[in-house]
Amino acid sequence: MNFLLLPWQKSSYSSEGSACLEVAWTAGGLLLVRESDEPKTVLSTAPERLRALLTLASNARV
Repeated sequence: MNFLLLPWQKSSYSSEGSACLEVAWTAGGLLLVRESDEPKTVLSTAPERLRALLTLASNARV
């Protein structure tokens, strides 16, 4: 699968410049995440795993 051809969505927290977080979905239901500066580097995960990671990170004490 050519990930570069998928419809990528930029995060609403990103500015108009570079260094933006982008996400896309595969037909199989995987969530893809990439940095706009490195579009060929793609992280794939199941939505529930990313949700668990974000929950853990938001509850972590610094």
